[in-house]
Formats: sequence, C-alpha cells, structure tokens
Amino acid sequence: MLGGLLLMTPVLAQNSIEYEERTLNNGLHLIMHKDNSTPIVAVSVLYHVGSKNEKPDRTGFAHFFEHLLFEGTENIGRGEYMEKIESIGGTLNAFTSNDLTYYYEIVPSNYLETALYMESERMLHPKIDQIGVDTQREVIKEEKRQREDNRPYGTILREILKRAYEKHPYQWPVIGSMDHLDAATLEEFIQFHADFYVPNNATLVIAGDIDYDQAEEWVNAYFGEIPSGPEDFFRPNVQEPKKSQEIRDIVYDDIQIPAIIQAYNLPPKHHPDSYALDMLSTYLTGGNSSLLTKELVDNQQKALGVYAFPLELEDGGIFIMQALPNMGVEPDELESEVDRLIQEVQSSGVPDREFEKLQNIIENNIVSQNSSMEGIAQNLAMANVFYGDPGYINKELDYYRQVSKEDLQRVANEYLRMDGRVVLHYLPKSQEEK
Repeated sequence: MLGGLLLMTPVLAQNSIEYEERTLNNGLHLIMHKDNSTPIVAVSVLYHVGSKNEKPDRTGFAHFFEHLLFEGTENIGRGEYMEKIESIGGTLNAFTSNDLTYYYEIVPSNYLETALYMESERMLHPKIDQIGVDTQREVIKEEKRQREDNRPYGTILREILKRAYEKHPYQWPVIGSMDHLDAATLEEFIQFHADFYVPNNATLVIAGDIDYDQAEEWVNAYFGEIPSGPEDFFRPNVQEPKKSQEIRDIVYDDIQIPAIIQAYNLPPKHHPDSYALDMLSTYLTGGNSSLLTKELVDNQQKALGVYAFPLELEDGGIFIMQALPNMGVEPDELESEVDRLIQEVQSSGVPDREFEKLQNIIENNIVSQNSSMEGIAQNLAMANVFYGDPGYINKELDYYRQVSKEDLQRVANEYLRMDGRVVLHYLPKSQEEK
C-alpha cells in the first residue's frame, strides 16, 4: 500500500533532523522522525487548505472546519474527541491560516496507535451534520466577538487585508464573514470537505519515541484504505498587482490610545528575499532591543510600544507595524519618526554589531523551533508543503547565514516603500464627530 522509501540524513546543519518519508497510494504523504529520548510522540496532519481556497461569498469555511472536525465522527461520539485524547494523558489543538489547516496531538508514545486512529477517523468519517454546523456557527460568532468586535484594535488585520490586497483572496481574514457562514447550506460544507480534506491534500507527520516499522504498519492500517480526493485542488492563481501609491485611511475604534498602523506587501513565502526581510523585521521591531523600540520607546519616549506582525504567506504576505503614541504625542508626529528610522536603514543600512546580534537571534529562534517534538512535526510538514522538501528543516539556517548586511539594506529599499503601503490611523470614537 505504501510507495517507495526515502531515508534522509541531511548533513548541512550541525543538529540535523533525520526523518523517513513515504507516499501512500492514495496520495497521503507520511513523514516520520524518531527520537527515543522521551516517551512522547507528536502526530500532526496538515491539510493544504486555508482561507485563500474559499469563494468570495463563502468565506470562513477553512476556519469553520478547524472547529467542526472536533465535533466527532461516525465512530466517535459528539464531544468525545478531545476527551479521548485527554483521557490518555495527551494534549491536542489545531489552527488555520490563509494557506493551511493544521491538527496535532501529543500523547505518551504507547498511545501512538490511538492518535493515528483518531486522525484517520477525522479524515474518513467526520460527522458533518446540521447539529454540528449550527453549534460551531455560534462558537465562531463568539470567537469573533472576543477577538475582533470587543477587543481594542481587534479589527486591525481585517482592515489591513482588505486594503493591502486588491485581487488576491488574502483580502479577507481567516475567520471570514459571519453572514457567509449563516447563508451556507449543509451541502456546501459537505462539498468543501470533500474538495480539500483528503489524503492527497494532506501531510501526516509522526515525531518522537517511535519504531519506524511499527508506525508504518499502523499508518497503513488506518489511512491506507481512505479514498483519494480530486486530482486537482482549487488554488488561486492570482498575481496581486504592485501598488503605485499609498493607501491611507482612518478607523474609529472603541479605544483610548490612538495607533498608527503601516503595512507593506511582501514576496511569496519561498522567495529568496524572505530571509532578509525576516531579519529586517526583527531588527526594526523584534523585541526590546529592536531599533524602533530603543529609539521611540526608550530614547525619545514618543511611543508606548512598537509591535510587528510579519505575515509570511505562500503567495505573498504583508509586514504590519503598530505604534502607540505616548501621552501628548500626535499620531502624525510618531508616524514621521517611524518613517525617518526606516529611511535611515534604507540609506545607511544596519551597523555591523547589530547585524551580528541579528544573526545570533535568528539562529537561536530556529534552534528553539525544533526543540520540541511538536515543533519538529510542524516544521517538517511546513517544509514539505511550502518547499516541496522536508529536508528544508535542515537547510533553513544556511539560507539565513547567506544573508548579508547589503541584502537587508536592499530589501528595505525594495519592499518598505511609501508609495506602495497601507497606513491606518486608529483613533478613539470620541474623535469621530470632531
């Protein structure tokens, strides 16, 4: 039932992560990493479907299924899915992005078979009925109220996306539209599942205290007979046009402190410039020692805080910065200082000492990401889907090491352009009438 075996032992990184991969006849891609040092195992399934795969009048489906597939299956009662994993001492979770949906369990290694059974049930026998749909609609509406409607600055991402993207379906947020979810029929939800949540659109990763042969046997038993899905999957083939002028707007929100938001479009996730841009965003806003925090918060005391939300996406993400002006500082004044500091980097680059520190931060981040079985499982799955090679997990650090100071200055000039950005001023509602 399984395709050919590939044993990979990369040598590019000092602590290379060994793995084995197979492809089942139904198209499911299996990646296994063995580490017998601790008796735990992570099991994850990444479906290559996110909010960008939705129709413009039916947004929020991918996020909806993140919730719905915990409802139960034909063989697991409603509400029992989480209980079964927790009863064996395991934990589980899931998340959805614009590009993917990801589920995982971390269980004692003697319960690996149980975790594999649970994920195979989710793939083969999901319970998609009106009761579950109605229940999860209300759950998601409450989530939206907590995260967006009733949270200060909660609508920033939604407001940015619809201005940053003119044509690409990244223009709507992952949670989507409540009106679209209310209007959708049960048949539409069933069809969306049949279109995407299938073996040949999924990557299964097992990482931890395992025996390769035994794990393979169980995967074959529980996943091998699941039918393949469609030969082709809807993936938007949309080239977002490059902006030639700044988009500027004001949003009045239920807040007390104004905020300045700037957003710059980024290249696709796999673009070579992504490494330099990631380092640049860390230099500008990555923590207490970053340029903007040191200058605007500590030295000038013009900002209460400066934050970054780099959104790296498969087809081209956005780099979002948020700055909160200190008392007595006008938003325009703070925005001018943010622009001045960015222009300084564009004209003078990054000092040697700061660049060396950046390199250390990046290296530490990558090592930290692979310090747990769940982190390794997730990174192997992401490497397979976005780079077509699980071995990317061992090459990533080398790509960062190839970035030069000159690269940081170059990408600052190329991508952080005032004539191609979105700027929002979030102001208190009390100022709207004025």
